[in-house]
Amino acid sequence: MQGFNRRFIYFICLVSAMGGLLFGYDWVVIGGAKPFYELYFGISDSPLMQGVAMTTALVGCLFGAMAAGAAADRYGRKPLLTVSAVLFTVSAIGTGLFNDFTLFSISRFVGGIGIGVASALAPMYIAEVSPAEIRGRMVSLNQMTIVLGILAAQIVNMLLARETSVAANMTWNVECGWRWMFWAEALPAALFLVMSFFIPESPVFLGLRHGRVEGLKNGQAGLHELMQPEYSRVLLLGLVIAVFQQWCGTNVIFNYAQEIFVGAGFNVDGMFINIVITGIANVVFTIVALYTIERWGRRTLMLLGAGALGLIYLTLGTCYFMGVTGILMVALVVTAISVYAMTLGPVTWTLLAEIFPNRIRGIAMATCTFALWVGCCTLTFSFPSMNAVLGSSGTFWIYSAICICAFVFLLRRCPETKGKSLEELEKELVS
Repeated sequence: MQGFNRRFIYFICLVSAMGGLLFGYDWVVIGGAKPFYELYFGISDSPLMQGVAMTTALVGCLFGAMAAGAAADRYGRKPLLTVSAVLFTVSAIGTGLFNDFTLFSISRFVGGIGIGVASALAPMYIAEVSPAEIRGRMVSLNQMTIVLGILAAQIVNMLLARETSVAANMTWNVECGWRWMFWAEALPAALFLVMSFFIPESPVFLGLRHGRVEGLKNGQAGLHELMQPEYSRVLLLGLVIAVFQQWCGTNVIFNYAQEIFVGAGFNVDGMFINIVITGIANVVFTIVALYTIERWGRRTLMLLGAGALGLIYLTLGTCYFMGVTGILMVALVVTAISVYAMTLGPVTWTLLAEIFPNRIRGIAMATCTFALWVGCCTLTFSFPSMNAVLGSSGTFWIYSAICICAFVFLLRRCPETKGKSLEELEKELVS
């Protein structure tokens, strides 16, 4: 770390990672609000409208992620982080304010754009400002803030969701409680907005803008350059890693916790307690990832995650099939979250931020993040139908099969990137 201001690097990485905090909160808060806003808007008996409410923000993620690539190469990484902070703030206020379902959904869409921008820009910015020897840990810091945001949303939801067995409390939950779940995001969003003005622009972007990267004019690369044959191998790797992080199935636990835990024999109040338990496990094992990612390496952790989740989901599906309920189901879910938190969750973002050459990193990161959110949209939208047709057992068996297939792919194609500079990785991965 000689020649680097360690404290300053940690500061700018933490500020950038606040986008991850809001990403995690905004993404998960809707799961706790779901039982109450569905009653308020009268969509409890409409699976279509329920799907719209749950996926509107994810559609916004697609737009935000794809726009982030070209905009980041044209205007820089820093301004886009500020834009995402504005979008988070507007969405947090609007989602809880509106009484009309259409306006509620539009506010969720705006927040989704913020998630898409932050998810593409924050890990890329951190990778570009961090020295090679701590880059993995710094990018994993972004995942750490994501899971802290998830846990914060889970705790806020639990504290605001008053005892549902009391009629007066249930009325408050339906009329007001779900609004405060969304409004609670406004404070950290405003803090992120203010702090975004105190970080510098990425040195890689400054090099691109001033023409110091060979073969690129004005710091901009488009899809045409990304599709060149020499990038095909690394692009395929990035796309598979991005989509697999979602289609491994772990994230449905956060979005559909009600269905999963009720199916395992718990009532709504028990559901909120179990959700917080999974959130705590998520944070603890993400902290473990901060220490293992530079010791064990990215490849080892990706293989561990894919293989272990394949076995856990096979077991979980079998338990659902046999009618097992209670603490064993919670233990399996917590184990799955723990494995994901120390492997696929943080390592995916680290690899995506590392494997692409400087000249195409903006558009490549945006493309892979777009693919990631396509995976998230299809996962979220398909789970209710799969769960209805195949049951929880069949659904988790499918996720198990996906994890096993991904393990085989990663075993053959995933490189080790720890301790290597971005320039060294470009020479190794670009044919």
